[in-house]
Amino acid sequence: MVTTPASTTVLVVEDDPAIATAIAHRLSAEGWRVETALDGPSGIEAAARLQPDVVLLDVMLPGIDGLEVCRVIQAERPVPVLMLTARDDETDVLIGLGVGADDYMTKPFSPRELVARTKALLRRQERAARAAEVATAHTPDPPLEVGDVVIDRAQRRVVRHDEEVHLTPTEFDLLVALASAPRTVLTRERLLEQVWDWVDASGTRTVDSHVKALRRKLGPDLIRTVHGVGYAFEPTP
Repeated sequence: MVTTPASTTVLVVEDDPAIATAIAHRLSAEGWRVETALDGPSGIEAAARLQPDVVLLDVMLPGIDGLEVCRVIQAERPVPVLMLTARDDETDVLIGLGVGADDYMTKPFSPRELVARTKALLRRQERAARAAEVATAHTPDPPLEVGDVVIDRAQRRVVRHDEEVHLTPTEFDLLVALASAPRTVLTRERLLEQVWDWVDASGTRTVDSHVKALRRKLGPDLIRTVHGVGYAFEPTP
């Protein structure tokens, strides 16, 4: 089902009341219903109660940190999560992506970009829902077999070396985009548009971080970096 602004619920989990209020005010201006939580336990409770369409989640939270909050929320119900971090630390980013975050932003950030990133997550969610409806009504696409990687798009499962590899929704979509055009170099901008539904190049580092996360799970040999351009999927026999 496609959500309308009035039916869209956004949960903001941020321990700084001033920042939480500012974010809520800006997002409410888009016509969304916005609620805030100021610590980890409250964020988990609010996510279970509200069933939000998207969660904006600070990494550094009292009680339970944002990474654990993300893990708990995703275990209960998959939902798009935009992590907010005060440090542009690659380890923190990769851990956040590993526990199910779809995207991240480093403070300070512009309200305009925050809204754009949130809208992109909502569009992806709607697109995935429509694809699921189509798959239910029609014969699903056959698995995509590229070298020793098997990608079941209907069940969203990935197998390599006869072992299943667990990917986040964003990692799966990125892998499908790359594997659907093996040995073809895809620019970061094209991947942003195709996977994240962005129309600008402000998040190219997001692509880089997700590629690193994929390499950690699938091995370093499958995705080739073309410096200054993008990435190519290089299947192995």
